[in-house]
Amino acid sequence: MNNKPLNLGIAGIRGRLGSLCKTLAIASPDFSLKGGTSRENDPGKGLFSDPLILAQQCDVIIDVSHASLTQAHAEAFTKANVAWVNGVTGLNSEQQALLGQTALKIPVLQASNFSPALTLFFKAAEMLAKELPDYDAEIIETHHNQKADAPSGTALSIGRAVAKGRNIAFSSPQQQLRNKVRTKGEIGFSSIRGGRVVGEHELRFLGEMEEITLSHRSFDRKLFASGALKAAYWLGQRRPSPNRIYDMEDLIES
Repeated sequence: MNNKPLNLGIAGIRGRLGSLCKTLAIASPDFSLKGGTSRENDPGKGLFSDPLILAQQCDVIIDVSHASLTQAHAEAFTKANVAWVNGVTGLNSEQQALLGQTALKIPVLQASNFSPALTLFFKAAEMLAKELPDYDAEIIETHHNQKADAPSGTALSIGRAVAKGRNIAFSSPQQQLRNKVRTKGEIGFSSIRGGRVVGEHELRFLGEMEEITLSHRSFDRKLFASGALKAAYWLGQRRPSPNRIYDMEDLIES
């Protein structure tokens, strides 16, 4: 295995998570940071408005930008043959399908949340959903008041885990205000936005006579940046075959 530092780029380098990834990458012997994408084009400062110019210098890209950039990034990263760690939430069905198509051409790892503990949360959610098929499943998530998408990408991943455990199709909720009797088998979602909450997720299984709850709370956004760098190192070093979208579970189990 090549132990030289990986050439790293960060799409969305000036955002909250991108800035933290930058700080940790600069301090890490595993990476040589080549810069990141930005609306401002200043290569001298490591800022590139053209994702292809950045990607051509990199072994792996951490993408924490915006869903609207998915097509442009897919085209640029495929052309540069760079590994792509995608942490963008709020992708629509077309953007998700495009990511799946791109994963057949270059290595792609997608994560709605880079926390290793949450990867285990998803596995526990799937197991409990399978073993408690008649219990109502409700997902409650809380984030800071500047988060635009709801439910969060992590909440949707929890919902997919529940659906997988129950062997049912999962469809993203279009609205969360329940104004009718709860539908049997429904996976419920509630979103709270306020203050500077980094991220809280709770999954409740409610039965006729008991309840079991899984919960996860993030105290520091560095958790996600650290996890993103671990994902980038795994994907960039291993360069697994581009035949599917990889996830954090692949990293943990390797």
